[in-house]
Amino acid sequence: MRYWLFKSEVSTWSWDQQVARGDAGEEWNGVRNYQARNFMREMTVGDLGFFYHSQKEKEIVGIVEVCAQSHPDSTTDDDRWDCVDIKAVRPMVKPVTLEQCKADPRLADMVLVNNTRLSVQPVTEAEWQVICEIGATLP
Repeated sequence: MRYWLFKSEVSTWSWDQQVARGDAGEEWNGVRNYQARNFMREMTVGDLGFFYHSQKEKEIVGIVEVCAQSHPDSTTDDDRWDCVDIKAVRPMVKPVTLEQCKADPRLADMVLVNNTRLSVQPVTEAEWQVICEIGATLP
């Protein structure tokens, strides 16, 4: 199993909307960055990810699971763009802010800390454990 982070603006797609999709999950579409797309192509069903509210909130608010492998993005006819489907697993007991991540030396190499613009990114197992610890949430 691998770990990831999915970023979304609250006004575009929020944690509450993700939760409302239930076990059917939602296509993580609209990504138009090759590196983020390639990360989604690496994902397998069962991989876990953090759901991150970007822009104003800048905090990890929940845990999601990849529930469908990489497939063509339904929002475009351009075959260069793929996406995965994700479903909500559980909220973070305490949301984990970007400031908390930047302040924790154990997360100094985390992609989120060093490349805040990338919308889909990998998370190491060690980083996953630290974030879950800070957020008082089961890994």
